[in-house]
Amino acid sequence: MSHTSAAARASSPAPSSGSHRFSSVIHRIAEEMNTLDDHGTPADYIPMLADADPRRFGMAVAEPDGTVYGVGDWRQPFSTQSISKVFALALALSLDGGQLWRGVGREPSGNPFNSLVQLEYENGIPRNPFINAGALVVTDRLQALTGDAAGQVRDLLRTESGNAAIDFVPQVAASEAAFGDRNAALAHFMASYGNITLPVPALLAAYFRQCSIEASCADLALAAGFLARGGVRADGSALLTRSQAKQVNAVMLTCGTYDAAGEFAYRVGLPGKSGVGGGIIAIVPGVCTLCVWSPGLDKRGNSVAGVSALDRFTTLTGLSVF
Repeated sequence: MSHTSAAARASSPAPSSGSHRFSSVIHRIAEEMNTLDDHGTPADYIPMLADADPRRFGMAVAEPDGTVYGVGDWRQPFSTQSISKVFALALALSLDGGQLWRGVGREPSGNPFNSLVQLEYENGIPRNPFINAGALVVTDRLQALTGDAAGQVRDLLRTESGNAAIDFVPQVAASEAAFGDRNAALAHFMASYGNITLPVPALLAAYFRQCSIEASCADLALAAGFLARGGVRADGSALLTRSQAKQVNAVMLTCGTYDAAGEFAYRVGLPGKSGVGGGIIAIVPGVCTLCVWSPGLDKRGNSVAGVSALDRFTTLTGLSVF
């Protein structure tokens, strides 16, 4: 399939997936996912996500030239949740360079994504940018640099995917705010160490808004393509240096699936980032970007079918970073 522009992709019908490089593989995976005995349970602490059907499944593949194809519910928008943290991190790095790492680490946490424990031991410096505390630091920096952190993340997703309809879901943001006491505690604790610059209510509003973005597997696979292209955007300009793209991929591999990153690396062997909306993006550098969605989660907040599908993809294709 020849390369088409992002705008053309957004306005054209979904392409047939019958003749593309990984078509037969992802169709086989979709059939296998239908037979899973346990699809997990949707996130119940965010009321708007709790009623999702855990058996729904979509998977998309985007190749470096912008070709995108998929199976199942690959065009169905879902709540990106923590997947948005990857794009916030990339934007902050592009604007702030290595300064960002003064306020957030690059190590796995080994604790739940909303844990307060390590912050106290480590003087308000979160372990990595993908646990909630670290994502709050990134959002704080991005808000200070741009004045609209959530809007910048949404605009990046729109531009890279070619889908101008990607947007926030205010009801999801409001739902998260209503159950956001732990995030507020994290932010206040870091503020007490001088690691947050915004007023905490303003930071939380930006953070919840960012997490409420809806997008499909096709959108996210395309939007994350710069991580498979060494930091190069869809239009050929650079969002990140090759070194920065490597850094983001490395942190995704070691920290991108909450406190199950070791198991994800063991099973899948790719940089990945999950969200409690049931989505996972994964990067095969130089080859393709993947996104899977199935809203049933395991006890650590990762999509049961999503992890299984990515495991099968790397097993069937032999593609991994190892």
